[in-house]
Amino acid sequence: MCASKLAMIVLDGLRFDTAVSHMGYLHHLVEYGIAARFQVRSELPSLSRPLYEVLLTGTPVWKNGISSNQTVRLSHQESLFHLTRKNGMSNAAAAYGWVSELYNKAPFNPFHDRIQLNSDKPIQNGMFYWEDHYPDTHLFADANFLLNGYNPDFLYVHSMNIDDDGHKHTADSAQYRNRVLAADSILANVLPAWIDAGYQIIVTADHGMTADGNHGGTSSADRDVPLFVISNLISPGIREEAIPQLQVAPLACHLLGISPSKEMQPLNV
Repeated sequence: MCASKLAMIVLDGLRFDTAVSHMGYLHHLVEYGIAARFQVRSELPSLSRPLYEVLLTGTPVWKNGISSNQTVRLSHQESLFHLTRKNGMSNAAAAYGWVSELYNKAPFNPFHDRIQLNSDKPIQNGMFYWEDHYPDTHLFADANFLLNGYNPDFLYVHSMNIDDDGHKHTADSAQYRNRVLAADSILANVLPAWIDAGYQIIVTADHGMTADGNHGGTSSADRDVPLFVISNLISPGIREEAIPQLQVAPLACHLLGISPSKEMQPLNV
């Protein structure tokens, strides 16, 4: 496995305990010594746009200023997209439009900004969606197109269906749990080929989901999310101690073989 290519997958709204109980394929990889599993404590507020910024820049909200879902502007921080381009590497993203708003263009215009290829912006090649029910199957087809067509060193994939069903039906629902099963099934179909293509893999989430069908608070249901890592650089197995979400971006830099930004924490994973 090449130690400089990385696919980072964010399953929006996936809480830790549901990932443990319902992601059979990923736990198969853990059981057979192929993947590592961590528990991550998300930053606050446990909301999507602030945590996209946390995951991609490794900076807390008080520093980066992306404090709510209504903070619509470009990031002022150095993201993984900036860093890969700075280091002469290529990148791509199949993601929600808010990711484009943070790093390429704000506000997001779906009629102009859905497909951004060979861009001179931080995200070099992007395919973006704007409806939370945009099917995860379509999203991973977009990601697979970017991977096969552009061979990016860093591929960022962000899905919304788990979060969407959590808001519609709550985390304590068959719909939410079945959506997690469906996401695991999609990963079982795409990851073997991506790994064979030389990609290390990160699978994580921004925040969790409560039995009230929401997130944003301080509870474990709001904040505890999984982190699966498939890489020769990380020892496989289950880590019991929770790690801070600010460690995810420097971990990605470590896997990519590039220096983290000066604002990121030192890596302790």
